Amino acid sequence: MVKSLLRGGATVVAIGLLGLAACSSKPGLRAPVEDIGHTMHPASTRATEVPKANGAPTTPVSTAIVDPNSGKPGYYTVKQGDTLIKIGLESGQSYREIARWNALENPNRIEIGQALRVVPPEEAVVVKPVTSAKVSSTALPPASAASAPAKAASAPASSPAPAAPVNTATEDDIAFAWPAKGEILDGFDESKNRKGLDIGGSNGDAVLAAADGKVVYADAGLRGYGKLIIIKHNSQFLTAYAHNQTILVKEDQVVKKGQKIAEMGNTDADRTKLHFEVRKQGKPVDPSKYLPAR
Repeated sequence: MVKSLLRGGATVVAIGLLGLAACSSKPGLRAPVEDIGHTMHPASTRATEVPKANGAPTTPVSTAIVDPNSGKPGYYTVKQGDTLIKIGLESGQSYREIARWNALENPNRIEIGQALRVVPPEEAVVVKPVTSAKVSSTALPPASAASAPAKAASAPASSPAPAAPVNTATEDDIAFAWPAKGEILDGFDESKNRKGLDIGGSNGDAVLAAADGKVVYADAGLRGYGKLIIIKHNSQFLTAYAHNQTILVKEDQVVKKGQKIAEMGNTDADRTKLHFEVRKQGKPVDPSKYLPAR
């Protein structure tokens, strides 16, 4: 009798253990243990915090570097979310030039707080020493000294050389052309952060260079612009062409006004359109003020 009870108890225990094993092996169920792979370790992953004062919430301490050139004219201080392409667009420069001016080995690696030169380095001005003429130490006789002014006065005045014609053209005198033929969907509005014109159309419609210039960017590395082309026209102006379906030019390529540079598309956009910007010294300006009337 006792043996039978012992056998039965062992059987119950065995069944219970098998049941527990079956439950733990079902998908979606986890034993109440710590998942090391997803545990946040305060010492290694949390931002350093400032101690609370008067019950105020804690504020993460910035880990940005402090660059001595920050705030100086001609420099841009890198902020959260910046890329070299974005900095180039907002400063009116080629991102490749910025990388070269700052000796950046990897253009994709910049740090918050880093001050980057965004204007060409000033060339050293070489000042040549003035060579003074030798002065005779012998005094002039009184008669010669008195007659010198008279001779100088009697000499005929030489007629001035004709002035060279002044070129009144400036870098502002760029004759821009429309980059696409579609209707205007949205106009420039600085208060609403509309930095250019949205021109409607169909996939594959031609996108044209608005003026002669050099392609300084042709890729899809700037969020919100899709496949983007940036053309620099001179030291003052550049134009941007966004949301293209196909890019037909390469960086460093020289293009002519009216040349087909892309095909219209809807990359990173809600519909097929061309977003067109004119930037003067990196600042967006109203393209309609530079384009001819339709």
